[in-house]
Amino acid sequence: MAPQPEAAAREEIDLLLTQAGWAVQSMAQANLHAALGVAIREFPLNPGHGFADYLLYVDGKACGVIEAKRQGTPLRGVEPQSERYAQGLPATLPAWARPLPFLYESTGVETHFTNGQDPAPRSRSVFAFHRPEMLAQWLKLLPLVTATSTGEPAPLAANSSPATVLARLQHMPELVTEWGDFKLWPAQITAIRNLEASLALNKPRALIQMATGSGKTFTAISFIYRLIKYAGARRVLFLVDRGNLGRQTKKEFDAYVSPYNNFKFGEEYIVQHLSSNQLDTTARVCISTIQRVFSMLKGRELAEEDDERGMAQVEGLFRDPEPIAYNPRFPIETFDLIVTDEAHRSIYNLWRQVLEYFDAHLVGLTATPNRQTFGFFNQNLVMEYGHEQAVADGVNVNYDVYRIRTEVTEA
Repeated sequence: MAPQPEAAAREEIDLLLTQAGWAVQSMAQANLHAALGVAIREFPLNPGHGFADYLLYVDGKACGVIEAKRQGTPLRGVEPQSERYAQGLPATLPAWARPLPFLYESTGVETHFTNGQDPAPRSRSVFAFHRPEMLAQWLKLLPLVTATSTGEPAPLAANSSPATVLARLQHMPELVTEWGDFKLWPAQITAIRNLEASLALNKPRALIQMATGSGKTFTAISFIYRLIKYAGARRVLFLVDRGNLGRQTKKEFDAYVSPYNNFKFGEEYIVQHLSSNQLDTTARVCISTIQRVFSMLKGRELAEEDDERGMAQVEGLFRDPEPIAYNPRFPIETFDLIVTDEAHRSIYNLWRQVLEYFDAHLVGLTATPNRQTFGFFNQNLVMEYGHEQAVADGVNVNYDVYRIRTEVTEA
């Protein structure tokens, strides 16, 4: 006999929690110290608040709730229910904060999450549940804003949280546009400032359109550097179309000299070009093809020649889009930010799953967006800099088209 719809949803939720490192328990067997993260089913709350489908404990203190619903239930309408549960914890029980800061709504197929520690909390869709270690890092925050002797925000430690990233984005130091040999074009300045403003508003996706040859990669390295150094981004994934473009991008990161302290990027932060399925967990920037990340999530090796092909060529090897399942080796919180170059190619079918697997802000770079690209990035075009404007500004040169006949082509 098949389980009832909500019971089936709870079976999927139990599996997802277990895969993410949670110890799932009933009230009768509850042991808050069985693991760092414990999820207790059907937990009774204060009178009038009912039962939490799951009460989440981290390091022995309550920190969040999960509201379980049958598959197909619109989760947007469930948020007030989980908010009510978060306010109903009995006063005699230990908690990290009241109301509880972490709220999930889930059908086992679809999951929404709200981080109450964000400056302006918003519900967002997540692929699975965060690991207890991630919630522990969010809970044990350093002060959100500390200052250096110069009055600027101090750089954050590598274990800082997205909540801190959002808070720090409200207090970013002024962008340095020119210093020694370092100089940003006006379009690059606008792109960086507009992107930081978009991220500060907690918009999940942003698109930068810049003409080929106008410095997209240098712009990206500049804002990635600032987000790591001043906003506390823990790790950034930079996606490229082919392996040779990854090597070229790694050289550009290595050559980047900070206008804030004259150090090269690689002297301050580890930058990894993924040429295998081994992620360097100490790297602050990981450069990879999207097909390699897909293979990592699927738990398979990627042939070297497939890493050197473009997305469109590799996608042709798969007749049907293969669904991605949760992979405990790569939790959804692995990256805080994903930057995808050639964004107009990476948002379809097979590859879209990679972008939506991680609980990260998405930034797209492209010279040639289309309607689908605008739609995927929620119409949030933070910079538009076309070829004509780049030519007018003297950044690019114009072109002429010539037809040349040769004996080879004619024969």
